[in-house]
Amino acid sequence: MSQAIKPIPAGFTEQQLHTLFDLISDGIWDWDANSGYVYRNPGWYSMLGYASHAMANTVLTWEGVIHPQDYPRVMAHFEAYINQRNERYRIEYRCRCQDGSYLWIEDSGHIIARNPDGSVARMLGAHRNIDAGKRLVAELEQRNQSLETLVAERTRELSWVNQQLQRQLDENRELAERDALTRVANRYRLEKTLQQECERARRFREPLALIAMDLDDFKPINDRHGHAQGDAALIEVSERIQGRLRDQDLLARWGGDEFAVVLPQTALEDARDIAIGIQRAVADIAPVGDCQLTMSYGVVQWQDGEDQRDLLVRADKALYQAKAAGKNVIAE
Repeated sequence: MSQAIKPIPAGFTEQQLHTLFDLISDGIWDWDANSGYVYRNPGWYSMLGYASHAMANTVLTWEGVIHPQDYPRVMAHFEAYINQRNERYRIEYRCRCQDGSYLWIEDSGHIIARNPDGSVARMLGAHRNIDAGKRLVAELEQRNQSLETLVAERTRELSWVNQQLQRQLDENRELAERDALTRVANRYRLEKTLQQECERARRFREPLALIAMDLDDFKPINDRHGHAQGDAALIEVSERIQGRLRDQDLLARWGGDEFAVVLPQTALEDARDIAIGIQRAVADIAPVGDCQLTMSYGVVQWQDGEDQRDLLVRADKALYQAKAAGKNVIAE
């Protein structure tokens, strides 16, 4: 982490400052916004039941443990503070523990350095375990209710029903967001994910790339060999593409024989390398009769101020350029 943007209180070294925070909080965090590096002390990991420093030192780790129901409220509060609409940052929410349970914490932080353009350079904060207090309040409220035993039994019954309903909803949501043929994400999930990633790229000033892909001359396969062979080819292509992606990447079937890949935290040059890897993987697929499968690729990187529609339009234009350049081409 760059020392130029880290003013330390008089008489304190960096290590002494972190030691002081260890004494007064359950967990501390130190975000270097310019590099994206986030330091979390061992107490933070211990509070949530994780092994010390077992998770990536990025903001994605923090985002990943926030309860989904609390996430929008936390992000709104965080943005209001870093954009100077709120005077301070302090909020209570739930974090996911290593065993899958959730723990109530109080999160407070303070910006200690800004860049010349006013954006955040460095922010320090602390997480305090308030779960016991939250649970105690809940217990006292329950004791004050009449017919406690009956209510508790009814609550258990409703909880079981809710679990079944939630499981069914999750299954339905999974089906609604997957392409029926290839089992990769469908267009709905692509647009939803791309919107979230554009917001994350803007919020944390991280790179984001998108690859739009289209099979070249796919219609003759269906015409000459039948739609069953065409469907099999689409499944094979999606599997080959998926094999070249990372865990955080999202492959989606955009429509017909078109696919798209969302690449979080990825710059244009790295996205092009991934496209080259996909191109080689597709080249290894056996021909369908006399038809050799190839794809054209449009690779773009998110630009400040763009939304997901803007990014998709630019990717589609780059894909069109690849087609015009002779197909089986990667265009930017």
